[in-house]
Amino acid sequence: MTISVRWLGHASFQINVDEKIIYVDLYRSKKARERVPDVLDPATLVLATHSHNDHCFPEAINEVRSAETTIIAPSDCGEKLGAAITSLAPGEEATVQGITVKAVHAYNVKRFRSPGNPYHPKGFGVGYLISAEDKTIYFAGDTDVIPEMKELGPVDVALLPCGDTYTMDNKDAAEATSIIKPKIVVPMHTWDKSIDDFKKRVEKDTDTEFRPLKEGESFSI
Repeated sequence: MTISVRWLGHASFQINVDEKIIYVDLYRSKKARERVPDVLDPATLVLATHSHNDHCFPEAINEVRSAETTIIAPSDCGEKLGAAITSLAPGEEATVQGITVKAVHAYNVKRFRSPGNPYHPKGFGVGYLISAEDKTIYFAGDTDVIPEMKELGPVDVALLPCGDTYTMDNKDAAEATSIIKPKIVVPMHTWDKSIDDFKKRVEKDTDTEFRPLKEGESFSI
């Protein structure tokens, strides 16, 4: 089985498992469309981590979903999309056409709108472990370094945010990589900031392969 991972910009990814197509946090801003102008293939599965517009964007999701598409997302995403969805709490999982999706925690512990008011409070959103055959991809969602990362289990590819403000920065993402120990780590949610420090720390402190992608670029595992 061939699994490919393609970055569509920001926190959006297309994951192909043979002929089955998964989109995660699909967001197609004007800039993203200019950089990756492709007409995207119809979705087998759409995952959204939380209801912020750059992660649950109805216009983009409606372009790829059909009556056969399964959507897994928090319940407030279903309200935005006006569609039937499956919602998973952390620790819960669902299997769709041989692809297992498990929700995991994603939240802020040190990034706040105001004192005591995190951008992403615990329970608001999730991350996902996406498993097919013997491969597992961890999509972190919008999160800081959190204790639950120690409990993820074996991970082949970790897709980690590193743009700061709302999520981990480069230093935090490198720390998360050390905790998770994936075979490959891919930066995302970068806000077009330099990822050089993330790369240097990963290559210095871990055995993980640092795999930056250009928008529209993919690799296989």
